[in-house]
Amino acid sequence: MSGRFGGRTLARAQALQLLFQADVNNRTVEEVLSGDYAISDGPLDPYGQELALGVDSRRYAIDAVIRASSASWSLSRMPVVDRNILRLALYEMIEEDDITVAVAIDEAVELAKAFGTDESPRFINGVLGSIAADVNAGVDVYEKARQVLHAATKSQADMILMGFSVHGRMSLMMMT
Repeated sequence: MSGRFGGRTLARAQALQLLFQADVNNRTVEEVLSGDYAISDGPLDPYGQELALGVDSRRYAIDAVIRASSASWSLSRMPVVDRNILRLALYEMIEEDDITVAVAIDEAVELAKAFGTDESPRFINGVLGSIAADVNAGVDVYEKARQVLHAATKSQADMILMGFSVHGRMSLMMMT
């Protein structure tokens, strides 16, 4: 990767590497930064550190947005790189006022090309594109994700209860 990225793009690549290390080692970014960490092009850019710490501080809320927007893919099934590129891009889209949604998506797709699988750029672009209209319209995507996930959980619980109800009735019918 040396020489491939510069400026804020390099900072994003460094943030991604820190997020990846935190994710695979089940640690916080702060814990990663306090120990030995690896980045391919150093020294660590202050914006890269700021991004990684910012993503980590909002990770659960950002993950809810990802879950609500990618119903067919659970976070645990996503490649670690893709998951962290999505987190990074969403943080910039939602929390960084000086970064446009289009720039955040473009940068995420470039990171996916550099670090992800052959399918990563299209997947990343699709998930982020589905969220972009809401962000651009000023929708509180954290609240929207909470509502979507709450409705999905309630629907799943209803299905389970209906299954128990049907099985319970069938058991009673068979006993009589």
